[in-house]
Amino acid sequence: MTTTTTFKVAGSSTSVGDVPATLVTVGFADPGTNQQIVVDAVAGIDAVLGDFPGGRLALITGPASMPAVVAIGHKLVHRFGAVACFDPKLQNFVVSVSHDPSFKVGDLITL
Repeated sequence: MTTTTTFKVAGSSTSVGDVPATLVTVGFADPGTNQQIVVDAVAGIDAVLGDFPGGRLALITGPASMPAVVAIGHKLVHRFGAVACFDPKLQNFVVSVSHDPSFKVGDLITL
């Protein structure tokens, strides 16, 4: 896990069926404004991505502000075919961005 002043980011390997995936767990650290949180979120994901080569699917879970998730998603979409975010109301990940024909925007993914 990488913790900056205002944000935490960790990565772990998982799979969805037979598809290897990277689970990115995020969360807040010390209080701050989005002006700093988004900078810390990018620093955190950059540090974590060094441990993961990329692949077909990245999953994001944990509390975060919208600007932080957009910045993290942007970093991930350059290295993964699809990015999905956890929706607590649906208790599933929702594919938000996809360049992989196996995953369509709006698809639900359960771990």
